Amino acid sequence: MSIGIIGKKVGMTRVYDDKGAATAVTVIEAAPNVISQLKTVEKDGYQAAQIAFDDVKESRSTKQLVGHYKKANSAPKRIAREFDGIEGAVGDKVTVSVFQVGQLVDVIGFSKGRGFQGVVKRWGFHGQPETHGSMMHRRPGAIGCRNKPGRVFALQKLPGHMGTTKTTVQNLKIVQVSADDNLLVIKGAIPGARGSYVVVRNAVKDVKKGDKK
Repeated sequence: MSIGIIGKKVGMTRVYDDKGAATAVTVIEAAPNVISQLKTVEKDGYQAAQIAFDDVKESRSTKQLVGHYKKANSAPKRIAREFDGIEGAVGDKVTVSVFQVGQLVDVIGFSKGRGFQGVVKRWGFHGQPETHGSMMHRRPGAIGCRNKPGRVFALQKLPGHMGTTKTTVQNLKIVQVSADDNLLVIKGAIPGARGSYVVVRNAVKDVKKGDKK
């Protein structure tokens, strides 16, 4: 059973415990999500609740989505996800109160975009000689061999777009839950830049690490 919420990454800071020890944390702002649809076994073949986050103007949405969210008495939303452990009716709110302090969660987001990068930065290639007449330096070098095999193998590591990939960080500990401010304070770093969307769900593996005290 997965329970989660959609929010935005605010940034990183630190909190102090009773002994004065500092802990690096990430703050996530998760305004109440709305249950926009309920999936049923009879109609859809599985059971889940679709929750949505972040209002958007009707002029910025499609007619289909406007009608979809009107069934939940809600403005159109920018992002939606499904969870099979959320209970409630269409139109109900889901807040950060679904989590508790000390609980382990998984955070899903998109890593920071790095643009077009070469193989040294993108894949960690060592590069080629910088002296003795070499003119290759940070280039990848040969990627095939004439008649045999006569082609470039699939999944060859080459220059290209780096970052902006879906990333999951598992088993992060919730340090604080502020229902009044719609904030989650989570120990450690999470994917994405400030203001990017993230999904926080209960930990799938729930592995308790030695430093998760």
